[in-house]
Order: sequence, then structure tokens, then C-alpha cells
Amino acid sequence: MFNRVTIIGVGLIGGSLGLALRRRSLARRVVGVDKNPENLRLARESGAVHEASFDAAEAVSGSELVILATPVGETLSVLARLKSHLSPGTVVTDVGSTKAVVCARAAEIMPPQVWFVGGHPMAGSEYTGMAGADPYLFENAFYIITPLPDTPPPALERVRSLAAGVGAKAVEMTPAEHDRAVAAVSHLPHLVAVALVNALVDLPGGEAFLPLGAGGFRDTTRVAAGNPLMWRDIFLSNTPAVAGVLTVFRRQLDQLEEVIKNGDGEKILALLERASRVRKKIPARMRGYLGAMHEIVVGVPDRPGMIAKIAGLLGDAGINISDIEILRVREGEGGSIRLAFATATEQDEAANILRQAGYQVVKR
Repeated sequence: MFNRVTIIGVGLIGGSLGLALRRRSLARRVVGVDKNPENLRLARESGAVHEASFDAAEAVSGSELVILATPVGETLSVLARLKSHLSPGTVVTDVGSTKAVVCARAAEIMPPQVWFVGGHPMAGSEYTGMAGADPYLFENAFYIITPLPDTPPPALERVRSLAAGVGAKAVEMTPAEHDRAVAAVSHLPHLVAVALVNALVDLPGGEAFLPLGAGGFRDTTRVAAGNPLMWRDIFLSNTPAVAGVLTVFRRQLDQLEEVIKNGDGEKILALLERASRVRKKIPARMRGYLGAMHEIVVGVPDRPGMIAKIAGLLGDAGINISDIEILRVREGEGGSIRLAFATATEQDEAANILRQAGYQVVKR
């Protein structure tokens, strides 16, 4: 698909793109650039790049695709430093979480016959750096592309090909539409998670409650463990949209506070039921653009090799496991494992096979 791709920033996203490009043989040469020696060492060691460099200007020369996987606050300054080193015909894209400001200014920076096409893979992790990279990070994820009205079709197609090549589904939006959407579904949840953690700490004796937060609190606040510097830059680069969704969210909190203080059970119930109805419209265990998985929960004894044994039974029957998760474990006794399948038929067959083998199985 590509002769030479240069990735500026081989952290979680850039490193995962390198791993995916090489695993799928999408580029003859992948060059990684990073100012962190450890990221570069891990990128070479894991096979995310063919070569690693601290010199971005040299690395981008001759590349037909340059991916800026730097923090969003650094994207434009990096682009400005590299513009005179980009070859005619090069397409530059980024992976940042905000687009309107970046795309507008990038278009002004680009030299003749070099094009910038904004990109944002909707995938991530609470882990940071190359150590958190995963070649399947983008599998079945949405990859938002934000072309400008004058973006040439061949340049746009190059970024579309990148998205499809790493297993994602390309979705096109204007930069402004993108920023409003991610403010609601990504930036606001992160701010809520931060507020929840900080609220707990601010409660008298709140830190002593942390061991009790192993369920809903842990799951709700998972994203608060993300890179603080990266998220600071995201919020600063998408201020109008983030401020807008915070205003709407604050109204919801005020409404909840009012009905609870007033002891208005009917209004509390109405708000809870509304949220429950809307939330249930999101298919369970849905990732990206794949439909809902068909699940079973299997009770197994705590013995070595149990997962392999279950997988073997299903594999021998030609049943593919789409997803697997260890839910709970009681040391020395047993635990429960969630298995997901693409079809209801596979779900039924798997449940029957495992029940016949003596396992407790619950279909979801």
C-alpha cells in the first residue's frame, strides 16, 4: 500500500499504527521518530518500525505518508518545523482528538503539492507510550477523517486506505462536526471521571473508601488514569465545544441535585428511567462498528489450562470465539469466564457443547 511511511511519535497510537502496518505488510519501510529513547528502543525491539530516528526532518524525506502521532498541542509546531523537508506528493495526517484549529492552520502551513488530511482513530487505552502499543488497537474501531473542501481525492484516499488497512472503518466529518461529537462522547466522559476521582479524594476520609471502588467506580473512572499532559492539550484545543457540553452536563447535575434535595421520588424515577432507556439502545459489548456480541458465561474450576481446554472444545467444533474475558475468580476454587460469539447460532452451539462437557453455562 505504501513505500515509505514515517510516524512522528511512537507512543501508544503511533506505535500501534507501526505494529499494524508491519503486521499486515502495508508498507515497505516504516520509520519511527520519537524524542523518547525508550519509545524508540521498544519500537525497534517489537518490530513496530524498520528504522528509528531522532531526526524528524531526515526521516520524512521521501515519505509518501507522514503520520503525526504527537500530543495535539505539539502537532502544529512539529508540522511547521518539517514543512520544508516534505517531498512533493506527500500526504500528512495526524491522530489528534481535536480537529478544527489543527486542520485550518495545517492547511496554511503546507507547502505546494503537499496535503494535510486530519485523522482521529477512535481507539485508545489508559496505558501510555510504546509499552502500551497493540497491533489490533484499531480493529473494528471508527477512524474519523476530516478533509477540507479543497482536499484532493487522491490525498483523501491515502488516509482512507490507512484506516481500512489497520482494521478500522473510516468515517468522514467536517472538523467542526468532529470536535462537537468528541466533546460529547469522549472529552466530557474524561472530565466526569476526573471529577469523580477528585470528589472522592476531597470527601473526609475519602481515600479510605478506594478499596471499596472495585466495581462501578473503577469502571466509570478508568479513563482518568490517562496521560494528564495529553488531555490538558485536548481540552485547551477544543475549548468552545467542551465548554458547551459541560454547560449541558451541569444542568443535568443541578436537576438531579434539586429533585434529590426535594425528595421528589417521581422526578428522580423519571430521570433514571429516561437514562436507562437511552443507555439500553447501545448494544451490549459493542465495539466500534461491529454489532452486539452473543455471550455466554462459563463457570470453571481454578486449575491451570482451563481456558485452553474450553477454547479447544469449541475450536474442535469449528466455533470461533470473538471475545473472551475473565470476569471473577475465587482463588483455589474457580471463577467465571465471558465468551462472546458473532452469531446466536454459535452461542447456542457453544453453550450446548460446554454443558455436555460438565460446565455451568449461562446465556446472555
